[in-house]
Amino acid sequence: MSDSNRMPPAPPPPPTAPRSGCLTALMAIFGIMLLLPGVCALLFGGISISDSGRIDSDIAPLIFLGLVVGLGGVALIWAAIKGRRV
Repeated sequence: MSDSNRMPPAPPPPPTAPRSGCLTALMAIFGIMLLLPGVCALLFGGISISDSGRIDSDIAPLIFLGLVVGLGGVALIWAAIKGRRV
């Protein structure tokens, strides 16, 4: 085959703008702050289970809410570390 039938290589994609380091730090700090309710929920849930063998119905929604907030903190830290997808 001749070289005249070849297609020119595609140009590389344009570089993406890097995210601000201040935004990444704020996301990580706020994510760490959101981990605290999750740790408290694990602590109080574990204490409740070890005392009575089950989680009381009056504290169960608070434990669930704490775990959800803690998972949000984990997701925020992960997003801060991972960065923007392009």
